[in-house]
Amino acid sequence: MALLAEKYKKEIAPALKDELDIGNPMAVPKLSKVVISMGLGRAIQEKKLLESASRDLGLIAGQKPVICRAKKSVSNFKLRKGYDIGCMVTLRGRRMYEFVERFVNVAVPRTRDFRGLSTTSFDGRGNYTVGIADQTIFPEVDVDRVDFVQGMNITFVTTAEKDTDARALLGKLGMPFRRKDSEDN
Repeated sequence: MALLAEKYKKEIAPALKDELDIGNPMAVPKLSKVVISMGLGRAIQEKKLLESASRDLGLIAGQKPVICRAKKSVSNFKLRKGYDIGCMVTLRGRRMYEFVERFVNVAVPRTRDFRGLSTTSFDGRGNYTVGIADQTIFPEVDVDRVDFVQGMNITFVTTAEKDTDARALLGKLGMPFRRKDSEDN
């Protein structure tokens, strides 16, 4: 079992129960899944971009990504229904906790000019999404084999019903949020 999963059970969940004043231990918010996705609009013209991005995402996540296809045709983007336009991975359980640990402790600090993650990216239902501009912040990706720099979206899905509860959970898991005074800049 991942170290972060054990830490959640032994330290974080009891602390959240007290902090959020929750009576039932089963109602304590927890991380249910992490979804990592890459949108590749340029893959319409160059098919090998999708293969390269899929390879990188597989290295980052530790499992094979699913190829996403266009649901509708859009003539302005020269897009037809059924074209391959992205890839995604859903992580749960042990892999999810391992990824969160690597993301917080290794990848995010390697981001250029990092000042903390925004606290405004919660969706109102307790889920948090962060956009990463460069996949090379993850040490699994070999910089010499990268064909092109590609961004990704990472969504942390929690069981929390309110954003404040989700922020408390992610903060305890080690997510480096910006402090209030530095958000104005």
